[in-house]
Amino acid sequence: MNSNSMRLPYYPGCTLKTAASDFEISALASAEALGMELLELPRWNCCGTVFSLTDDDLIHHVAPIRNLIRVQEMNRDGILDNENRLVTLCSMCFSTLKRAELLVRANPDKLKTINDFMYLEDDYSGDVTVVHFLELLRDLGQEAISEKVKRPLTGLKVAPYYGCMMLRPKEVGIDDPEQPTIQSDLFSALGAEVVYNPYMKLCCGSYQTMNEKDAVVRLVHDILSHARADGAHVVATSCPLCAFNLDKRQKEVKQTYPDFEEIPVLYFTQLMALAFDLEPGFSGFDQNYVSVEPLFKDMQLIPE
Repeated sequence: MNSNSMRLPYYPGCTLKTAASDFEISALASAEALGMELLELPRWNCCGTVFSLTDDDLIHHVAPIRNLIRVQEMNRDGILDNENRLVTLCSMCFSTLKRAELLVRANPDKLKTINDFMYLEDDYSGDVTVVHFLELLRDLGQEAISEKVKRPLTGLKVAPYYGCMMLRPKEVGIDDPEQPTIQSDLFSALGAEVVYNPYMKLCCGSYQTMNEKDAVVRLVHDILSHARADGAHVVATSCPLCAFNLDKRQKEVKQTYPDFEEIPVLYFTQLMALAFDLEPGFSGFDQNYVSVEPLFKDMQLIPE
């Protein structure tokens, strides 16, 4: 892999332009530090958020497939050099786009129907492969990442959190669904100590945070309490909805469980930005509900 000239199409999704802008800012800056240029898709649209499991509900796959057409257009217009990988950051966007990609790749008849729906668009050829940014980092290798580290995260204990969408279903997941290491390998390359948390694959409650807040509070309490009990200083994730539940819902967790000890929840890219010693604005720590700055100052990872 020649990281010095890697230009890749990138799908941000809706939340990374609003509540999870710290995720996008830290990711784009970290990618640049590694020699990757993530080029935002022109005229992208919402991925649809969830993948429809109804066999004949093809209209719900129009949204994700239309985004894959944008990659074809970038190649056609000379923006890319025949690069057919589409990079994602949000776990939910990745899952929806990836599953739609695999669906039409395996079912030419369904692809034809979807293309017929989009009669004002160019036909989608079925050639784009959706990848998660973590997969690019794994392919790049720990050694190449370590070479870019200017501020090793020495002494920092990080508990990876995967949630549901990154690992399941198996044919879509980016790592072993039972023993994932893709985040652990990254954090080790950044100089951090990885803490194993058996609750790293437990659902955070997802959209139940809207109408079953008590259930989400219980789940968040279990996930974070185990991470803290195992010695973690911070929890790292790749999903904006998981980040909302695990970070913002700690206020309600504290109200329900008075002995609960808060713990910062970060995107994995924020830790990359810190380890690469990027400008403070690229880390986005000011957007975290549970502030990580006192911890990092105490550990001398950021200046007083």
